[in-house]
Amino acid sequence: MSVGSVLERIRNLRGSGASKQAAPRVDLTGQELHEAVLLLQDYEASGLGWFWASDREGRITYISDCVAKLLGQERSAIIGQPLQSMFILERDEDDPVERTLPLLLSTRKTFSDLQVRAAIDGKEMWWSISGRPQADEAGEFTGYRGNGNDVTATRQSQRDASRLAQYDSLTGLANRHRMGKRLSATLTAYQKSKRSCAVMMMDLDRFKAVNDTLGHPAGDELLKQVAGRLQRIVTEPGCEIGRLGGDEFQIMIPDLDDRGRLGEIARTIITMISQPYQIEGSRCVIGASVGIAIAPYDGINSEELIRSADLALYASKGGGRGQFRFYSSELHSEAERRRQIEEELRDALAHDQMHVVYQPIIDTKSNKVVSLEALARWTHPELGEISPGVFIPIAEEANLIGALGDWVLKRACAEAAGWPGGVRVAVNVSASQFGNAGFAAVVAQALAHSGLQPERLELELTESVFLGDENATSDMFAQLKLLGVRLALDDFGTGYSSLSYLQHAPFDKIKIDKSFIRGVTRPESRNSAIIASIVSLADALKMDTTAEGIEAQDELHAMRALGVKQIQGFIYACAVPPDEVSAAMLSGTWVIEPEGPSKYRPERRTVLRKVGLIHEDHRYEAMMRNLSRTGCLVEGLVDVPVGTPFVVDFGDGQLAVAVVRRSAGATQGLEFEQQLVDDGAGGLCTRHRVSPYILAQVAAPQPVAGAGQYPPQPGMPLSIPRFGQIETSKVRTKVA
Repeated sequence: MSVGSVLERIRNLRGSGASKQAAPRVDLTGQELHEAVLLLQDYEASGLGWFWASDREGRITYISDCVAKLLGQERSAIIGQPLQSMFILERDEDDPVERTLPLLLSTRKTFSDLQVRAAIDGKEMWWSISGRPQADEAGEFTGYRGNGNDVTATRQSQRDASRLAQYDSLTGLANRHRMGKRLSATLTAYQKSKRSCAVMMMDLDRFKAVNDTLGHPAGDELLKQVAGRLQRIVTEPGCEIGRLGGDEFQIMIPDLDDRGRLGEIARTIITMISQPYQIEGSRCVIGASVGIAIAPYDGINSEELIRSADLALYASKGGGRGQFRFYSSELHSEAERRRQIEEELRDALAHDQMHVVYQPIIDTKSNKVVSLEALARWTHPELGEISPGVFIPIAEEANLIGALGDWVLKRACAEAAGWPGGVRVAVNVSASQFGNAGFAAVVAQALAHSGLQPERLELELTESVFLGDENATSDMFAQLKLLGVRLALDDFGTGYSSLSYLQHAPFDKIKIDKSFIRGVTRPESRNSAIIASIVSLADALKMDTTAEGIEAQDELHAMRALGVKQIQGFIYACAVPPDEVSAAMLSGTWVIEPEGPSKYRPERRTVLRKVGLIHEDHRYEAMMRNLSRTGCLVEGLVDVPVGTPFVVDFGDGQLAVAVVRRSAGATQGLEFEQQLVDDGAGGLCTRHRVSPYILAQVAAPQPVAGAGQYPPQPGMPLSIPRFGQIETSKVRTKVA
């Protein structure tokens, strides 16, 4: 457009008194008009802003030359095009304002500071445009005149600020604020549509050790790598991963209530997070614990669901870490019990509530006891026997594991010194004990006070002892070997760098983890090949091998065939008190003959709990004696024919459709229609649960003490119970 035409437009603007949107008329001389045009051109050339105009149909009638150049077109090619063609009219998904340029133009009203994205290929540029409607002398709309300016930098700054408010600056994951907002909005919407949503809470195990030994910059780098792994693992539709702070992460997975699938995801997370990391030239290994809760079963709103997931996470960490747990109503009482145990554990040693038992380790060829592993036990005056699977993790969290471990070491040495012959005693050593600079002195003191020969003491270590400072670790190994004690690498094969440890650490024995024993006799299993390789490696390094957790004859035969030198497991003996050890070793030689089932049955689990059996409109109470993925054994009903269908009510909305396959007296063997899945705590659970939304809509039977009846559907008469029921307390207690 020529200067003359621009001058004409200014004259028209000056004389257009009919426009309701025009500025007050200013009379300009020819020279002033010429100066105005020059000012217009200088303003456009400066890049501070530009001008545009359109006709009544929204076609461009004027555009600044600088804009045409940015769009990569001649100005003449743009004239006559729709105004919207200059922009990418896509609304930002985070922008709650739904106004669009076409909508604003159709209203024929003034607008200002509307941010639009320029239609430029390969470059993101944002403009802020304003426009004023124009009218002729008759008051008829003739089009728009307006201006614009570049706001790309401002918008990027706003976007960065918005992202900082919603995302973690270190990992790039969603932060606590965004996760909370997203979860609340999702659960509110899903409550109306009766949909499910799973939440996983994850904590890193041994992360503090990385921070303490390698420094906080290394810890930050580790968190970044953890975040990257999580993003590669969890790819379910609509999921979001967040870092809540420290080493705590949260994962939200909409529309997933399949506990089988959730268990698979949790196991994958734990496995992948536990693989080694390279941080600033150092190799480190951490772990992960996961708690899972699912809406609407475990909570309707975000507060309830997060509380349930946190409780499940607490239970998974208490179960020994490196585990996942689903929320259940039992966790509340379990958490309260754990708090009580933690409070009283500090006084247990002082009040002589702790004692040591010993599990024999047997020579594979002769069946002679060659060593005994010392295991701590706690007899609480009110709670009775407390499992080490409960109090050991609590001791680790409460920083009591060092004191407990030192006590077991001293007690075991004192008791073993009185055993005849050269039978050794094996004592577990925690990472915190091993990391204590004075640990070698503690061992020396225990040997001196007891009089036990050093070669009869075997210290069992796990790979966690290698997480500390490498030089300090090497020094501790050297000090212990100078004392003359033996060292064993426990749980071999469950970590990721065992071979490198064997290369440098002076171990005398490798203990093969029981996870490799399970299924070793199955034709499709590769475990036998793995065990054979471990045995060959140990032989080459002049180390002994012990297979842990042997329970059945077929496993024992397999270990003998593979050349494993020592066996530990229930097929020979469980842990026994020290007086039984002394009595058995009076002759100086203790021989134990193996005794156990011919084949290991991993699926069958002995239980003792009440369940409901639903048939037609009746709910009966029964005692479940054992449980597997495919079925269960129940007692309490009589005259139940084979082929009878039942729904087994495990509680917490867990219902399993089953059919009677065996029936004898008051005992029935049931086969499930759908297999149960791992609950993450060594137990089993149903893959799905009955939604509270469904239970609220139907007449559901309520559990009662003894036989009960479901409210019938309208118009249906009550039926007569088909089966007799006896009190479960009168049923024999021996498992079939």
